[in-house]
Amino acid sequence: QVQLAESGGGLVQAGGSLRLSCAASGRTLSRTAMGWFRQAPGKEREFVAGISTSGGTTVYADSVKGRFTISRDNAKDTVYLQMNALEPEDTAIYYCAAKAYSGSYYSPRQYEYWGQGTQVTVSS
Repeated sequence: QVQLAESGGGLVQAGGSLRLSCAASGRTLSRTAMGWFRQAPGKEREFVAGISTSGGTTVYADSVKGRFTISRDNAKDTVYLQMNALEPEDTAIYYCAAKAYSGSYYSPRQYEYWGQGTQVTVSS
């Protein structure tokens, strides 16, 4: 069993930056690919970014490519999402998730464990 806890969300003006963290407990994350998803009010949960176990492979949704960076520190069992040039459209609850299956990073069904989420609000 893995427990995931996100932190770092908040209110920021458009053009600003935030760094989200996802800390794991209960089991090491070093052998688990990870992902970040987000869900805005009235919308489905959507993929944001994913990272392989070693960090050597990263994937991004087109909407955040070039603005967001996913990284991980396996020694700390923590995954990060650096978000720059934030836009009001980035407003959502952001979730980290531990990938359990070998399928696409983009599908929520490939992830087994989820955090409770952290709110990110970008004002215009």
